[in-house]
Amino acid sequence: MTTNNGLRLREIDLRKILNMILKFKKLFIINVSVAFAVSAFLILCVPRYYSCDVKLAPELTTPSVGGLGALASSFGLNMSNMMNQDAIFPELYPDLMESVDFQTSMFPVKIKTSKGNLEMTYFDYIKDHQKTAWWEQLVNMIKSVFKKKETENGIPGDKINPFRMTKTQSDVAKIIKTKIKCGVDKKTNVITISVEDQDPLVCATIADSAKVKLQQFIIKYRTNKARIDLDYTKKLYAEAKSQYERARQVYAAYSDANQELVLESFKAKQEDLENEMQLQYNNYQQISQQLQLARAKLQERTPAFTTLQSASVPLKPTGPKRMVFVLFCMFSTFVVTGIYVFYKKNI
Repeated sequence: MTTNNGLRLREIDLRKILNMILKFKKLFIINVSVAFAVSAFLILCVPRYYSCDVKLAPELTTPSVGGLGALASSFGLNMSNMMNQDAIFPELYPDLMESVDFQTSMFPVKIKTSKGNLEMTYFDYIKDHQKTAWWEQLVNMIKSVFKKKETENGIPGDKINPFRMTKTQSDVAKIIKTKIKCGVDKKTNVITISVEDQDPLVCATIADSAKVKLQQFIIKYRTNKARIDLDYTKKLYAEAKSQYERARQVYAAYSDANQELVLESFKAKQEDLENEMQLQYNNYQQISQQLQLARAKLQERTPAFTTLQSASVPLKPTGPKRMVFVLFCMFSTFVVTGIYVFYKKNI
């Protein structure tokens, strides 16, 4: 009985709602039509954007942790990162890509639009060729009227100093920060670089360039000590080679000038020069071996990155979702109109 009454009440409510909609259908049609027109106009003013993702798997030089690592992983801990000798873990890569140094390194990247009508640096593209909605342009115009003229305090021209940027360079860097994002999967350490841009070709180009810049920074950091050691060993090698060649020339010149002499003093001097030459040769050989080891160490410290997903030019825009936005506005207007009719018309 209760169930039947409940069903009857529900049928009456639905019929009441339907009658209300039919009674005030003109109001519903007008409001929903206005919502459609306004939402369509607004969303069409918002420029479309594309997105491109690049995925990398970095090489990690970690000692073997054995069963301890398996035990720690069961508690959500990553022992490979805790025992890694590097100061920059993959989890810190997003912070690295949000740094001013990384953002300014993207300024000189050469880009070309998909239509082929623009070819310039990424800095000039962001500064002069970004589309915005009309209300954003209006707000910027109003701000420019009431805003005091600011002087460019940084280094003028094409020179970029991350320590002291100009106002324009700082604004462009902030925009790049919103366009280039980096995420790291804590379980697999897979790095995902995501780029959004209004042009599909620029989007893919910047995604690939960001990947290369990140690799270069990590390689530079990981090999910094090895490169310093290699440069120092090269310097020692050049000095040892020069000293050996000098000792050999002195010995050869003395031997040629005193070939027929049998005096013991001359022989002793010749032996001393020969010993000095041999010492310099041994030192030269030893430094030569150290140079080879330093080169091998540099190669060993150079990390390798496996590209799991390369940059690809997107075919369809990622957003804004124009149809979804319009339908949402129309549905919201319909619901608000229904609430208004219920409470204001005493139905």
